[in-house]
Amino acid sequence: MLEARDLMLAGRLDGVSAALRPGEITAICGPNGAGKSSLLQCLAGLLAPGSGDVRLDDTALGRIPARQRAQAIGYLPQSGEVAWDLSVRNLVALGRLPHGDGGEAQIDAALAALDLEILSTRPVSTLSGGEKARVLLARVLAGDPHWILADEPLAALDLGHQLALIGHLRQAAEAGAGVVLVLHDLALAMNHASRVLVLEQGRVAADGPPETALDPMLIERVWGVPARWLGEPGARALVADDQAASAAGAGSSRGSA
Repeated sequence: MLEARDLMLAGRLDGVSAALRPGEITAICGPNGAGKSSLLQCLAGLLAPGSGDVRLDDTALGRIPARQRAQAIGYLPQSGEVAWDLSVRNLVALGRLPHGDGGEAQIDAALAALDLEILSTRPVSTLSGGEKARVLLARVLAGDPHWILADEPLAALDLGHQLALIGHLRQAAEAGAGVVLVLHDLALAMNHASRVLVLEQGRVAADGPPETALDPMLIERVWGVPARWLGEPGARALVADDQAASAAGAGSSRGSA
């Protein structure tokens, strides 16, 4: 279990507590400035809260040696910078550094999961933004961490690669990993997360199954947008209330024709 206990961080987090479980995909959602990235950095042990603590399997992160923590937790920041113009494969291979081995099988699996085999010899400087985003995530996956923490990992990806990545993360969760994603796209959270944690001004506004945490009334209160969900479970779309009314009217017209 990865647990945040009453995290306080001036101007960013205000008493945030959450017990995250392996085997689940948890989406952290909220408006801009709600504290989502700060919470993820605290969970990764990269940002120290002013008070409160984060525990991994009931041990404070600060007491876990850095190498052991890096083996257990893989972190992908929102905007990853690459300091050296490595080949795609060599950059992905950096994910094995905490383990001190070549990890060829894990590297191959990460490249395959992100559809990067054909790019493996390309210098990173020649990649598009979406391709680089996939390479940086493959670096995290190559480390085979028990926890995958990613800040907006789908933002730069096209629809096909978004769905492929979500499928791989679901497989990782089913195999026992804990997956925690910061997501702005509420439809992705609704359709693919096991659990949604909503932050509002540094506080937990909701925490539970997507259908509960992303209730339209809560969305209107937190995001200030009247909206509703359309579609079937697993394929829902969020639309503004006037659009939903228009869609419902169009459906009625078709039904009476």
